[in-house]
Amino acid sequence: MAAAKSPIDWRRAEQIATSIAGRHPLVAGAKVTDFGHLNSLLEDQIEETTGLRSLAGPAVVQVIDRPDWIRANIASFQHLLAPVLDEWSEKMPSNGFAASISSQLVGAELGALLGWMSTRVLGQYDLLVGRDDDDAVYMVGPNLATVEKRFGFDPAEFRTGVLLHELTHRAQFTGVPWMKGHFTDLVDVSVRMANPDPHRIAEAIREAFNDRDRARQQVRDSGVFGLIASAEQRQVIQQIAGLMSLLEGHGDVTMSRAAGDLVPSAGRFSAVLQARRRRTNPLTRLMLRLTGIEGKLNQYAAGERFIAAIEAERGPRAVDVCWLSAANLPSMEEIRNPRQWLGRIGALVG
Repeated sequence: MAAAKSPIDWRRAEQIATSIAGRHPLVAGAKVTDFGHLNSLLEDQIEETTGLRSLAGPAVVQVIDRPDWIRANIASFQHLLAPVLDEWSEKMPSNGFAASISSQLVGAELGALLGWMSTRVLGQYDLLVGRDDDDAVYMVGPNLATVEKRFGFDPAEFRTGVLLHELTHRAQFTGVPWMKGHFTDLVDVSVRMANPDPHRIAEAIREAFNDRDRARQQVRDSGVFGLIASAEQRQVIQQIAGLMSLLEGHGDVTMSRAAGDLVPSAGRFSAVLQARRRRTNPLTRLMLRLTGIEGKLNQYAAGERFIAAIEAERGPRAVDVCWLSAANLPSMEEIRNPRQWLGRIGALVG
């Protein structure tokens, strides 16, 4: 019996992503040096500001280029999607023209998305779930240098600020003992619930026409997948979105507060990066909305507003109660309406 064909042509995805990444201009001779001398200092600053410190030991920061970033994220997709892809591949014909074209098309779509993202991302914390190393912190050297030149940023300051944000994510996931397991469980559930059922897709289209406002919100939050997801899937999506909004907002707030004398221009960096996230042409904005990336970008601002609101009510470090239990985490609805969250667990805050 022939081996089942993967629903995604991973090689095609990498080829297209790398090609797109190479079309975008780089700063000539851009070079970003090692960050090792900063790690311990920044981890101290983060602990002083948030009370969180990684239980996995000192961070190892990797300075990588765009193709490296693409390969790292394809490896993450391959691992995270493995259970559902195995199931889907059993439903596909093991050979034939239609199966090959479908696999290449999905690979091309994924490659186009990763290629575009590879030109934008500055740093990333990667959990490396199920792989040999515990985690990784990436700094995408060419993109850092390009942004620094475009906006006239001081390289040492800017790179320190970006690294602070990513190390804060590491402290969140490996300094809160249950956080990594909780997140990976949510992702695993959402992946396993995915089902390319044409009947469900047709039903989702009918629902979208009947309630267009709700459909638009689902697409803004989670892309097309949010539109075709079942009620159970949407609940999990909302949990993940709420968690990521909290973590991203907390990362930006921590970057500003922990920067201190190391990053005097932290306020300017934050303002410029927020504007950069919003500034896209209409075609790109449509792509971001359909793929769910727009929702991801909106998480930064929504999370910051949530933290500002609960601190205004209950004082500095009100967010700390979130690290006590997964039950204390806000949903996406509570991120948008902080008083709902305060009403639910307010007795624990302050």
